[in-house]
Amino acid sequence: MLTFAGVLLAMFLGSLDQTIVSTALPRIVADLNGLDRFTWVATAYLVASTALVPIYGKLADTYSRRKIEIGAVSIFLIGSILCGLAGEFGPLPLLGDGMNQLVVFRAIQGLGGAGLFAMAFIVIADLFPPSERGRYQGFTGAVFGTSSVLGPFLGGFLTDNGSGWIPGVAGWRLVFYVNLPLGLLALWFIVTQMPALRPSGKPRTIDYLSGLLLVTGLVPLVIGLQLNKEEYGWTSPVTLGLLAVAVASLVLFVVRSLRHENPILDFGLFRNHVFRTANAALFLLGGAFLGIIIFEPLFMVNVLGVSATKAGVSLIPLSMGVVAGSLLAGQMVSRFGHYKRWMLGGIVVLLGGLSLLATMPATVSYGQVLGYLLLCGLGLGPTMPLYTLAIQNAIEPHLLGQATSASQFFRQIGGAITASVLGAILTLTLAHSLPASAAPAPAAPKVVVSEGPALPAGADSASPAMQAAFSKAISRVYLFNIVLVLGGLVMTLFVPELPLRKSNAPGTPIPAAE
Repeated sequence: MLTFAGVLLAMFLGSLDQTIVSTALPRIVADLNGLDRFTWVATAYLVASTALVPIYGKLADTYSRRKIEIGAVSIFLIGSILCGLAGEFGPLPLLGDGMNQLVVFRAIQGLGGAGLFAMAFIVIADLFPPSERGRYQGFTGAVFGTSSVLGPFLGGFLTDNGSGWIPGVAGWRLVFYVNLPLGLLALWFIVTQMPALRPSGKPRTIDYLSGLLLVTGLVPLVIGLQLNKEEYGWTSPVTLGLLAVAVASLVLFVVRSLRHENPILDFGLFRNHVFRTANAALFLLGGAFLGIIIFEPLFMVNVLGVSATKAGVSLIPLSMGVVAGSLLAGQMVSRFGHYKRWMLGGIVVLLGGLSLLATMPATVSYGQVLGYLLLCGLGLGPTMPLYTLAIQNAIEPHLLGQATSASQFFRQIGGAITASVLGAILTLTLAHSLPASAAPAPAAPKVVVSEGPALPAGADSASPAMQAAFSKAISRVYLFNIVLVLGGLVMTLFVPELPLRKSNAPGTPIPAAE
């Protein structure tokens, strides 16, 4: 249980860092004179944390899980210290000014952050057999939901009130330094209490070339998707060049992986029906989740006219719903089994909440939207632990790390791709909905997946024409989300229901479908 506490605390660090920086960004940009690069603070973290997830899974299947966990937390803490020091010593050779330093140091944080998420699910799988694992994995959803609520508040509080707590240190730097006591506590738990958790069998040499090809494919892919399409359209040479490099590298990665005896990702996993269908569902549901988080505050600000702060607070019911749904589903599956019915039930609840969001008029009340978001959170909660549980229960123990990290990867990459598509839908709808006499449509929101939405300046005083246009555009966004969730429902229907194994012992047979 102490190991479990340490792993959850490490995961809390990574999850908190995805939201705590968002409210500090305006002050950071002002202090470091980096308005033109503010989205890269988030993009750098996102790129690194997405690209490295499969690598961590393979490392966990090859070396001691404890060593990998210690390495991930240590890299994250080093990145946090460097982020807090960005710009303190003026321009640096190679790195440049403080804003450039922060972007690079956020990427270093992301290198560690990728392991905090992937390793949490892997280590929990080592500690508890599948029949008991649901109740413990449910806490991962609770950690994620809690950090989503606490992060923006804590980031704003430290930025506004933290200056002077440490002589000469600006308040926004504490947003990064706050990771140190929590991270050191997590390291203490892991170093002193966590068993080595070495994989069975003799370690084999990892195919580092396939790992390099994977990274060189994912990095330009995520950057190409995250570029502001007002500045770099889908047909611009920069976007097309990045996507072309990504496609070429990923094709070479697949070819290399199929030919090598010990690749970063064993493609034999895709022959497993549970692995294949559950990851397809995660890809779609991850996109739907991100769509809610990014575009709901835009509706609040541009249609209902509330402040940006109040719009951020409106996401609390969503997070609380995720916490409750995750804990409830995990407990029920551990007690009664039959994870599939809870997956399907969650999706049905999510569809109900999304249908209400997609059809809400511009006259909807603030309280009604909060209720719709709570419903969506309750539906999303079971998706956090149960799909990963189903995958882990269906694969051989020596592939546990790769299979678990793949589920995290497909969720993240689905969110990144969907966010770009939804941003395009919003922009196109606004362009066709605003009358010629109305003010020009704002630039497409710079979709910042790990930091939350970038709200158009001045949107709280939008004209009736702008309010109507945003109401229509965001309704279309949620209609597209409904299509994604329906796709996730179809894929979930094809996920086989396997009895949950009652032991992690080597040689325990993989159960057959009921």
